[in-house]
Amino acid sequence: MKVIVLGAGVIGVTSAYYLAKAGHEVTVLERLAGPALETSFANAGQVSFGYSSPWAAPGVPVKALKWLFAEHPPLSFRPDGTLFQLWWMFQMWRNCNAHRYAINKERMIRMSEYSSVCLSTLREATGIQYEGRRQGTLQVFRKQSQMDQAGKDIEVLQNAGVAYELLDGADLVEVEPGLAHATHALVGGLRTPDDETGDCSLFTNRLAAIAAEAGVDFRYNTSIDRIHIEGSNVRGVQCGTELVTGDAYVVALGSWSTQLLSAAMRLPVYPMKGYSITVPIADDRRAPVSTLLDETYKVAVTRFDQRIRIGGMAEIKGFDKTLDPKRQQTLEMVVDDLFPGAREPGDVKFWTGLRPKTPDSTPIIGPTPVRGLYLNTGHGTLGWTMSCGSGQLIADIVSGKPTEIRSDDLAISRYTAPVNI
Repeated sequence: MKVIVLGAGVIGVTSAYYLAKAGHEVTVLERLAGPALETSFANAGQVSFGYSSPWAAPGVPVKALKWLFAEHPPLSFRPDGTLFQLWWMFQMWRNCNAHRYAINKERMIRMSEYSSVCLSTLREATGIQYEGRRQGTLQVFRKQSQMDQAGKDIEVLQNAGVAYELLDGADLVEVEPGLAHATHALVGGLRTPDDETGDCSLFTNRLAAIAAEAGVDFRYNTSIDRIHIEGSNVRGVQCGTELVTGDAYVVALGSWSTQLLSAAMRLPVYPMKGYSITVPIADDRRAPVSTLLDETYKVAVTRFDQRIRIGGMAEIKGFDKTLDPKRQQTLEMVVDDLFPGAREPGDVKFWTGLRPKTPDSTPIIGPTPVRGLYLNTGHGTLGWTMSCGSGQLIADIVSGKPTEIRSDDLAISRYTAPVNI
């Protein structure tokens, strides 16, 4: 079967790899000059299988109001002039309760744990290298109230069989020695020891090369103007003057998936803006050894070979990619507070990207009402974490094979609201 994959970020490339592995003839269409040049380019770097939590959680609406007046807000909002933004925020608000949080958390953990197995298998099969580390993720708490609330996440981890460790403040330096120099006291942390780290851009580029050797046709610098849909069938993808056709189509365009499919369906994927900085390591003894998540500021600090990637925050403000210097200051503040002296001062690469976010934080993977049209998008901050599992899952679905994990509740059908906005 000839399959057309739209997008060459980490989700599009993993989709193409697994589809080719399943025996399909695969073509990838990408408007930029190469793979992983947008949202996958400089993300936070954590592959956090155990720490996969919805942004929509009990108490978040109240916290969001307080964050409006905070100096370093984890979440901020600015109207983008669309009704879609308001509808999306309303849908997110509807998920901010304990019942929905538990359902969404279970879906995310299920997808992430499956992706862990797929990444491990892929690594063994290909020998791919991407500055990866397998030393866990440590979520640190600055307040006792945060430590107390960790019980909800621990219950989900226990039910999913995910390994975890609840650590007191004094125990944190055993897993992250650099925290011995932290300027503020930490009350404790939740560690998922099986989590990993790695450079997503490096992984995506090297996997694209492997996929190309396996026969995948990557067509870069190719505009994706529209999908022609007649009735309940896809006629092709309009790329300039060319109509590219296939037997099946997988949309993996991240935040841009919504715009492309707006005439056919209401896809609840919104661009959640995030930031990162990348800095060289000055003192290895003061640097992190893996990924640390600062619960207060919602910022991840991740170790690569000779670099540190600091990423996080979320802005609901549409397709705005302006670099806000205040966000750089927040990221620098967090790394200097937790790991003072770890980085080279002044040498900072500042970046922003648009994470494709659903209101329930769960990705949309599977078929659509349009015959032959499939989705693999909406992974939010966890595209790198869920990429291999998502690629294997969509390959099985397109191939008509039984999936190894439950997948029906990941499809667009869970968002079948009758109201058109």
